[in-house]
Amino acid sequence: MRQPLRLGMVGGGEGAFIGAVHRMAAALDGDWRLTAGAFSTDARRNTRTGEQLGLDPARVYGSIDAMLAAERALPAEARIDALAIVTPNHLHAPMAIAALEAGFHVFCEKPMAMSVAEAEAIAAAAEASGRRFALAFTYSGYALVEEARARIARGDLGAIRLVQVEYLQGWLSAPIDEAGNKQAEWRTDPARAGIGGCLGDIATHAFQLAEHVSGLRAEAVAADLTIHVPGRRLDDDVSALLRFDGGARGTLKASQVAAGEENGLKLRIHGERGGLGWAQMEPNTLTLRWLDRPAEILRAGGPGLSDGANGLLRTPAGHPEGYVEAFANLYRGFAVALRGEGERWFPGVGDGLRTMKFVEAVVANAASDRKWTSIDPGESV
Repeated sequence: MRQPLRLGMVGGGEGAFIGAVHRMAAALDGDWRLTAGAFSTDARRNTRTGEQLGLDPARVYGSIDAMLAAERALPAEARIDALAIVTPNHLHAPMAIAALEAGFHVFCEKPMAMSVAEAEAIAAAAEASGRRFALAFTYSGYALVEEARARIARGDLGAIRLVQVEYLQGWLSAPIDEAGNKQAEWRTDPARAGIGGCLGDIATHAFQLAEHVSGLRAEAVAADLTIHVPGRRLDDDVSALLRFDGGARGTLKASQVAAGEENGLKLRIHGERGGLGWAQMEPNTLTLRWLDRPAEILRAGGPGLSDGANGLLRTPAGHPEGYVEAFANLYRGFAVALRGEGERWFPGVGDGLRTMKFVEAVVANAASDRKWTSIDPGESV
């Protein structure tokens, strides 16, 4: 009987949102079993987290260095296969590189790193070690997102002309970071979040989704970064125009001060023959609109879906699947790759490098008086 792969985790201790989501997603299909962790620098919190998760106390470590050294010393059939990194951004690169160099595969939260240089260092470590690196661009794991990507790839819409993506949240409309909200406080701290606030946190999701689904590569950006809440140190609102290869044009809007919004990630793509639309808060529906015939509505589990999209679903039509299931599809794809059972797509080094180049290009453009900034340094626009 096939055994689950063994997963270690750094970060994600008691009370942390994203660590719990990773654990649920990894466990959903039985491909992974959480085996070890270094969940918090607070020793008591770290111990409590291990107890709550039912882990062997000997494999609840006080630091990532202790975990990597001890796990590496175990027999191959006992040590962890991969490390999930669910920490603030400033720790992604040093932890990922250390894990890769120690011989472990890595599943990392996004953004990939604090800079393009750090992202390139992770990519080099992954290549040198021969280990795999995955990124938590969760929304690309939805079945109807895969259907949209497949329809565009086979040319249903014709040549793509317009790519519009928005990601609106309202949870930072008040200065809760100054009031001590832990999730807000580190995301608005340049030392831990990096050069982008809303930009690094959610605009990277929007950018990755736009490129992944459209199949196009954004070449240049014209952007505006705004801080609406007085005293905040990083942007809480992003607006950008995009120029894609092949002549398509795009817009990207991301905000965490859109009061009243929840998690409003929406994507619309139009080609010469038609367009499609998908929204994260209604993820089981994909709408297709045509120049010369009535609109179509595709539903998860319903007729007309590709094999690729159906392969990401777990329940019959009418049984809603959501965020955790989409996340689990990334962990499933990662497991398939690690077991050598074939190639099933998951976000990786390429997605991470592209989004970090996007972040740096937006920051550079917003700070200059140039109309356009290349997303790949050295290229003319």
